Amino acid sequence: MTTHNSDLTLDQEDAPALGLELVAKLCGGGHCPTVYRTNRGTLVVQGYAVTAGSAGVDLPPGELLVEIPADLLRQAAREADA
Repeated sequence: MTTHNSDLTLDQEDAPALGLELVAKLCGGGHCPTVYRTNRGTLVVQGYAVTAGSAGVDLPPGELLVEIPADLLRQAAREADA
């Protein structure tokens, strides 16, 4: 799977191991939607899985839809630039 950044191929065997750093989450603990910063210069989102069929979109292999609260995205945008 290749992202829009042509320099980043997520499935490369020679790519560095994925390291995550917490950026933002809306709950105090446990499992909840979360945004992480990676050591690859990208963000990873943990949220609720949404099927392509239920959303009415056609996804290419290797991609999936994740639903997160809008407040989490706003908080992550503030924290990612900090």
